[in-house]
Amino acid sequence: MEFTERKRTLFLGLPICFTKYHITDEKITIKRGFLNLVEDDAFMFKIQDVRLKKSFFERIFGMGTVVCYTGDVTHPELEMIHIKNTDKIKEFIMEASEEARIKRRTLHTMNIDGDFSGGQEVE
Repeated sequence: MEFTERKRTLFLGLPICFTKYHITDEKITIKRGFLNLVEDDAFMFKIQDVRLKKSFFERIFGMGTVVCYTGDVTHPELEMIHIKNTDKIKEFIMEASEEARIKRRTLHTMNIDGDFSGGQEVE
C-alpha cells in the first residue's frame, strides 16, 4: 500500500502548495519547491513514533498533520502538514515502520523497570 498526498492550504483545503508526500512500505519522500526542487527521504525503519494533530480548521476541512519522530539526522521531526487521510496514513506509518524494523532486525526494546526475572524473585 502507498499514499501520495499534497500539502494543502488551511483555506478550504485546496492543494495549491508545491509540497508532495509519497509514503511507501520502505520510505517517506518529501518533494518541495516549484523552481528549486528539494527532495528528502526518510526510511521507515528509522521512524520511532508517530503523532496525529488536527486543529479546529483542519478538522472542518478534513485534514490533519502527521508528525513522525525519527532517528534521522536531517529530519528528527518529520511533519506532513495539512494533508488528507491522516488517520489511515498514521496507522500505515506505524505498521510499516514496525515491519521495517523487524525486517532489518533493528527492533529496539527497552525494559523500563529493570526487572529481568519476569516478576519473580531471583535467589
